[in-house]
Amino acid sequence: MPYDSKKYVEEILKDDILEQAAMNLQESPVTITSFIAERSVGDCHDFYSEGDYWWPNPLDLEGPYVRRDGQTNPENFVAHRQAMIRFSSIVGNLTSAYLLTKDNRYVENVMEHVRAWFVNEQTFMRPKLQYAQAIKGITTGRGIGIIDTVHLMEVAQSLYRLEIAGVLSKKDIEDTKKWFSDYLKWMSNHPYGKDEMNADNNHGTCWVMQAAVFARYVGDGDMMNFCRNRFKNILLPNQMSENGSFPRELARTKPYGYSLFNLDAMATICQTLSSEADNLWSYTIDGVKNINKGIDFIYPYIVNKDNWPFARDVMYWEEWPVAHPFLIFGALQTNNKDWITTWGNLEHFPTTDEVVRNLPVRNPLLWI
Repeated sequence: MPYDSKKYVEEILKDDILEQAAMNLQESPVTITSFIAERSVGDCHDFYSEGDYWWPNPLDLEGPYVRRDGQTNPENFVAHRQAMIRFSSIVGNLTSAYLLTKDNRYVENVMEHVRAWFVNEQTFMRPKLQYAQAIKGITTGRGIGIIDTVHLMEVAQSLYRLEIAGVLSKKDIEDTKKWFSDYLKWMSNHPYGKDEMNADNNHGTCWVMQAAVFARYVGDGDMMNFCRNRFKNILLPNQMSENGSFPRELARTKPYGYSLFNLDAMATICQTLSSEADNLWSYTIDGVKNINKGIDFIYPYIVNKDNWPFARDVMYWEEWPVAHPFLIFGALQTNNKDWITTWGNLEHFPTTDEVVRNLPVRNPLLWI
């Protein structure tokens, strides 16, 4: 079995990608302007979401919400996030279908959705996130809301691959790069963005991951270097322990899911920013800490989750693991047959909302 080849990955995914692409071609764009967020202080072009783990106070139902870590409140507003996930899924899958077939129908449909989100005056989303992860009675938005736009990464990556393929118009390239440049500038300079960048857990990781992907698409070499240095000097030394675990994620009420999520994000940073001259996959600090150490730590608990030595996640324990990108990215870097075989046997197209929300890299053909 050619376990270390791109061809093997294509063979695993091809039938499902093309089946979904056939359905995607029939779907019209749906942006945030289709959903009214009554508690938002922004307008219809401003992305809005509410903190997942915040609930009405049983002692004061009309008062400020209270936090229940790890327990998602199903009544909170998530329509904008769901629309963004749908957008990301359609664009990522259609672009993957194009990479497999070179059929320009897929590109035309991708750009219909992209223009609706970034260009069309009636339906566009502003390139800023001032009203994300709001909390009723407490705040109209928070820096941690920036994590919601991890679902724009595969849109940017799709555009990056399609530009390389030479199938995008000059105007489409200019328009989309302006949107991502504006958003990257906002998330780098607004106080919310700085708060998120300095977060000491998966939020800080996801800031770097997003900035790296968006910077690569728009050609911002300075930001890419900033993200490389932040991975080396901040994320890896401060978040990973010597055994490859992430203590801050293990301390949460969903230690398993958050550990997987943070490792996915770090592996995506390595996949995005590594070069022959600066290979983040092999970068090691303190003599032991590197990305492969992180995969080595959690891999036995992917093979047999029953052996997980920490607390079980308070919600969605049964839904993990799935076909995590750190497995395929790591396997293709190291030729690790076990990792890629395990990846091949896991669920590649999960449907549980919580899993999809925490799996922003769902189309590996875009990245390898």
